[in-house]
Amino acid sequence: MSVAYAALAAVQIFGTVVAGRGRQQELNAEAFNIETERKFNSAAASQAARARMDDHNSATATNLASFAALGRDIGSDRSVEAFLSKQRETALEDVSRIGKQEERASNQYRAESAKAKRSGKTALAASLFSAAGQASGSYSQYQDIKN
Repeated sequence: MSVAYAALAAVQIFGTVVAGRGRQQELNAEAFNIETERKFNSAAASQAARARMDDHNSATATNLASFAALGRDIGSDRSVEAFLSKQRETALEDVSRIGKQEERASNQYRAESAKAKRSGKTALAASLFSAAGQASGSYSQYQDIKN
């Protein structure tokens, strides 16, 4: 009877540890997915910023051609210079806003990833403590049965 009891206790303890490790692996995979999403978000933000500047450059070239076709002296016409300056300022503000949004999102992704990793470590530690408690309890029960 004592061998069977010890075997059942060992299976229970082993199951608890395996469950904790499984939960840790699950949360580590979740953290990896969050980090991957953060990297994709960062790449998308870089592409959006680049596209915004490309749009600005294209619009500037079109505006310069239009002003030249109208006979405006681009180099000395202050209203043309002010218009182009304002357009550039707006484009740079847009790019800056995209960068700040990406940074906030990246920080949030990092925090979520770190939280998942911490939760995984906590789950493993909890399973190890639980297994130790089960081992102690099983030993105590065995001693009670034995006596």
